[in-house]
Amino acid sequence: MKKIFSLFLVLFLAFGSFITAQEKFTISGTIIDIQSNETLIGVNVIIPELQTGTVTNEYGFYSITLPSGTYDIQISYLGFKIITETLVLSGNLKKSYKLEEGAESLDEVVITDDVEKLNIKKPQMSVNALSIKTIKNMPVVFGEVDVIKSITLLPGVTNAGEGSSGFNVRGGGADQNLILLDEATIFNSSHLFGFFSVFNPDAIKDIKLYKGGIPAKYGGRVSSVLDIYQKEGNSNKFHMNGGVGLISSRLLAEGPIKKGKGSFLLAGRSSYAHLFLPLFDLDNIAYFYDLNTKLSYNLNDNNSIFLSGYFGRDVFEISDSFENTYGNSVLNFRWNHLFSDKLFSNLSLIYSDYYYGLKLDFVGFDWESGIRNFNVKYDFKNYISNDFKLEYGLNSIYYKFNPGEINPTSVDSGINSFKLIDKYAFENAVYIDAEHKISDKLSVSYGARLSTFHRLGQDELNTYADGNPVIFNEAIGIYEKAEPTGTETFDRSDVIKSFANLEPRLSAAYQLNDNSSVKASYNRMSQYLHLLSNTNSPTPLDVWSPSGRYIEPQLLDQVAIGYFKTFKDNEYSLEVESFYKSIQNLIDFTDGADLIANNAIEQVVLNGEGRAYGLEVLFRKNEGRFTGWLAYTLSKSEQRTPGRTAQETGINNGEWYNTPFDRTHDISLTGNYELNKKWSFSSNFLFQTGRSTTFPNGQYQYNGLVIP
Repeated sequence: MKKIFSLFLVLFLAFGSFITAQEKFTISGTIIDIQSNETLIGVNVIIPELQTGTVTNEYGFYSITLPSGTYDIQISYLGFKIITETLVLSGNLKKSYKLEEGAESLDEVVITDDVEKLNIKKPQMSVNALSIKTIKNMPVVFGEVDVIKSITLLPGVTNAGEGSSGFNVRGGGADQNLILLDEATIFNSSHLFGFFSVFNPDAIKDIKLYKGGIPAKYGGRVSSVLDIYQKEGNSNKFHMNGGVGLISSRLLAEGPIKKGKGSFLLAGRSSYAHLFLPLFDLDNIAYFYDLNTKLSYNLNDNNSIFLSGYFGRDVFEISDSFENTYGNSVLNFRWNHLFSDKLFSNLSLIYSDYYYGLKLDFVGFDWESGIRNFNVKYDFKNYISNDFKLEYGLNSIYYKFNPGEINPTSVDSGINSFKLIDKYAFENAVYIDAEHKISDKLSVSYGARLSTFHRLGQDELNTYADGNPVIFNEAIGIYEKAEPTGTETFDRSDVIKSFANLEPRLSAAYQLNDNSSVKASYNRMSQYLHLLSNTNSPTPLDVWSPSGRYIEPQLLDQVAIGYFKTFKDNEYSLEVESFYKSIQNLIDFTDGADLIANNAIEQVVLNGEGRAYGLEVLFRKNEGRFTGWLAYTLSKSEQRTPGRTAQETGINNGEWYNTPFDRTHDISLTGNYELNKKWSFSSNFLFQTGRSTTFPNGQYQYNGLVIP
């Protein structure tokens, strides 16, 4: 190992010396919107003479290294005026730009942003981006713009069920999606039991969905990553906007803290349909509200700080006898620091909390549960050269799980106070990712993530004979709960169980010609948290549980290959991808599993495996009066839980069966026509194969009840 490290160090130093010998210098800076001072993501920085360039990162920063000389630099971003400037490069240069919105004639109207356009040269694949402008142009139920429902119109993405705001990606479960808002984890993305998502479109800046070829900086889920960034706020002038809908209304205010240096953003949204229920003699309440906020301040050219937050709640009451409250709270402090013109860093301190409360007055109890985490991230991006870029960093997350607590609501209640045992865990990761342009035709991205997970001590943990909490009754052919042989107690600093997994990532793009390329990717990912649910779509009462002594982490291996082509200067684009993924330690349940208020959840959990494979097609029209896309997915999603011994039958006799997320055919058509500056028309069409289901094949009667 020491020899390998020494060889790598020598090669790295030699490479650095070669760069120096070529007298290359770096141009770097930040690109912002001149109207609001918002940083712009994905701006093109092009050097025509050398046919090279780069794009700005998530924080609007760019860096490009060139030989000494005189060059024309071109800054372009859709919807903004192009800037062209001649630079004499005789040393490292810091150069920031402010882009001005450009007025375009009707024939040149473009609905989608550059961020959505296909880049056939980059090795990144299985990634979809949608601009807020595109999402707001989509027709929606009750006029409520919805981020989650918008991405279900993309190939490989299906809704988690009618009346659910969850989503499934490439045959995976809703809990296998990592949902990030300003880098903070969102555990439940729905309002009003799934009719709307928690994301206020007015406050959103950038949306990106990774379905495969996932970069090494992401981890913790095995299906996808939905990465969402909020706006930073207008640091030039105060501005307000909002909207009134049939179900809810929203209002956003933004303005400078110090003009040109700092800004604030405050956005609120609330539903009010419950106010009209008394008109129909309905003594019920159902509403939601949420609040987005962000403070940004540019300390100097090398340092910027951000404080962002989200708070949301849903309240559902029935005749003062039933009350349900749930929601997310997140807070993130970020520090962007520029060590040099080639080394950009971001430090994040994140708090995330998901709360669930249920009060049943007619029973006389109050139930509370939730999950909290404290997250520290430190990420670096090193622009070593135009052909070689490195991303690396570390991540540590501390979890506290509250499975549930019951308290009586009155002195005459027949309920006794009861607290399920809290669980604790500590997740760590280090990663490195390289983007390498090997030749004019071949580009690769490769890296790895080393993740560890430690299940920490808790007040009490059951022990079982042979360490097996589930036993198989051969006489009647069913799984049963094993009787605990005793309990163990731990200090909070004790480690009950540890896991470590190496997660390699690799993707490559080979350019066939100026307009087409083929791409391939492989990634392994680990998931240490599990959503224990025996329903098809996530509900607020579902329980999150960490891996430990009796529950193994899920492990994913996914490969994908695709063909990508653009037509007429990217006016049209075609993406065709095929994928195969397999999952180890997929959670399954024994028959009749009781997941709620269960202090020994391991007694009803079985470990199985899953697989999914399919073909995705996406054809887009990106420019002109009429824009939109056609998406088609042909796929299969299956799982099986074989017996652990020859005597056990497993689930479904150990054979493969369709998962609840299996959709053989999924077709969506999205179109938008802009008639003029005031009028536009849009339409969606969606067809999906029905969900798989299992019907009972018999029934019996017990005390006058018919039991299927």
